[in-house]
Amino acid sequence: MAKGFQTPIKSAQPKKQSVPIESFENSQEKLLSYVEEVEDPRINRTKKHLLKDILTIAILAAIAGAEGWEDIENYGISKYSWLKEFLELPNGIPSDDTFRRVFERIKPEELERVFQKWIQQLMGSLEGEVIPIDGKNLRGSYDREKGIKSLNLVTAWASQQKLILGQVKVKDKSNEITAIPVLLQLLDIRGAIITIDAMGTQTKIVQKIQENQADYVLTLKENHPTLYKQVQEQFTSLSNADITDKEISQDFRIEKGHHRLEKRRVWAIPIEKFSGLYQQEKWCGLQTIVVVERTRHLWNKTTHEVQFYLSSLPADAAILGKIIRQHWEIENQVHWVLDVIFHEDSCRIRSGHSPRNFALLRRLALNALRQETTLKRSLRQKQKRAAMNNDYMTTILKSFCQA
Repeated sequence: MAKGFQTPIKSAQPKKQSVPIESFENSQEKLLSYVEEVEDPRINRTKKHLLKDILTIAILAAIAGAEGWEDIENYGISKYSWLKEFLELPNGIPSDDTFRRVFERIKPEELERVFQKWIQQLMGSLEGEVIPIDGKNLRGSYDREKGIKSLNLVTAWASQQKLILGQVKVKDKSNEITAIPVLLQLLDIRGAIITIDAMGTQTKIVQKIQENQADYVLTLKENHPTLYKQVQEQFTSLSNADITDKEISQDFRIEKGHHRLEKRRVWAIPIEKFSGLYQQEKWCGLQTIVVVERTRHLWNKTTHEVQFYLSSLPADAAILGKIIRQHWEIENQVHWVLDVIFHEDSCRIRSGHSPRNFALLRRLALNALRQETTLKRSLRQKQKRAAMNNDYMTTILKSFCQA
């Protein structure tokens, strides 16, 4: 018989590796214990579905890639038999309108409080951890008819543990300057290193960081014109005099990638080398001025920039240069992922408290997917696997609820 028509030899099929029932029960009990703490905003006669069921389905659906209320309802209907194993569901799966109404009314502070407690149980020590803080605008959350502007959130990110630590809403007619101290107050940042862009470079924010026994590396730009000009001029004088002082630390690196060559030189200069800086005494703990010169060679152009930073850390150019690079992780690993993988910017959820609450669901889902490390695939593939495979969703819950 021709080789192509031979009966194929059946290879041994690998045994299905399901998550132990005991582990699963522990995970779902832990999840339910968190959501049960959220205060129910509904009156008793309207409680056709249990709040813990609604929240649990929403969290699982967000991990599986749900982008709106209909997605959450569809997830619940598709997974009804599995969900019934650990949820009560007295009247079946809630409708999309039920999910919407509940999330419109839940106080965001309630969900954020539970989120904070969850993260506190999950994360390790922040000693020595670089924590970038940055704001993000949810572009699709505006409502033109009601005159509501798009939601702006300030987020803290633990760069080593790959965890979103918390979020705070920027108040209407305000900016990130008022939100950052509120966010810092929520976190135990002792021993951590806080990095913030120029908007957050404020003496009161520096004081709050130091009061919480943390260090800082903050961008200095023209929003502090007098101080910026002084630092710029005095650094120019130092560089023109050929910097050879051993107390001034220097580091030089060349990096290639993404069709680009970047040359980066860092100077870490003790504050004593600068004289008469404007209101220097108000910058609590200030030890070092950091100067970073970047030259980027792209395929069609070359760019050059010099940036300045204020830091409470000793003058070590290699360490400070690495910390400054880590600040951009919040853009690349949080904001970019939320827009490209979770489609946050294009989401048109905008009524009541739902934009802020759904934003928290996305961040919780991102944390959960990042904590699960057994599947060596992209976040998008992890989402799809979680949507299709109950065992893998259970694995995610186990890693996120029992870490």
